[in-house]
Amino acid sequence: MKVDPQAFLATLGDKANSMTADQRADALEEFMMKQLAKPVAPGTTANVRRGTGVMFGGLTPSGFQPALAPLAKMPAQSGLADFFRLRFMPHSVQHLLQSANDALRKGQPEDIVFACLVHDIAINMIKVDHGWWAAQMLEPYVSEKVSWAIRHHQALRFYADPAMGYEYPQQYVRIFGEGYVPEPYIKATYEYARGHQWYQEARMITVHDLYAFDPNITVTLDPFIDIIGRHFKQPKEGLGFDGSPVAHMWRAMIYPDNPL
Repeated sequence: MKVDPQAFLATLGDKANSMTADQRADALEEFMMKQLAKPVAPGTTANVRRGTGVMFGGLTPSGFQPALAPLAKMPAQSGLADFFRLRFMPHSVQHLLQSANDALRKGQPEDIVFACLVHDIAINMIKVDHGWWAAQMLEPYVSEKVSWAIRHHQALRFYADPAMGYEYPQQYVRIFGEGYVPEPYIKATYEYARGHQWYQEARMITVHDLYAFDPNITVTLDPFIDIIGRHFKQPKEGLGFDGSPVAHMWRAMIYPDNPL
């Protein structure tokens, strides 16, 4: 979505001079949401991107504002690759692809490469507890080990394991502050996962999650198509229409702007 700077500043008036950067960012997001909420002109059939990245995801922890653009129509019987190409936010897609590429390049087993490829898909809808959301979305279609590792990677991110190559990220110090203590449920989940048979699989997601991204390279989905085929059970009806307990989550991304 293109924002008219003059129109935005006009909504702030004299308050703009006394506002902090965070307050201006909040005001900009509110302004954009109001613009997107305007009725579509009669006869317009374009599916305007309104929800994905703003109403669902909001700003990223780094403050990055996802670009908004018209949504392409999803094909009938959509598969996972279609969501990568047509629904997931571009910066999210690159992060997932680079995480998977890092795991592949460093010789991880194929199921871990696949887990890295899909570990953050829920961030395209919601950031809070995204590990749990992603695991639930994927459970009907992936192995138990993959969904378990994705669910628990979220808690493991907050706890270092130098023996496995994972240090507490400095990015988290910037986001949460020095001495941040995760919520008790995060700690309890970490302690449970630490003694589980699949701890290493979940830990490897965190290793390739935070150390993989390189803004100077672009990874395509093409090298992972066969891996998806071997590790994702595509429903013949298409994601969102197979009657699974999580079909509505996939439909929420197919139709992010439906009012009801």
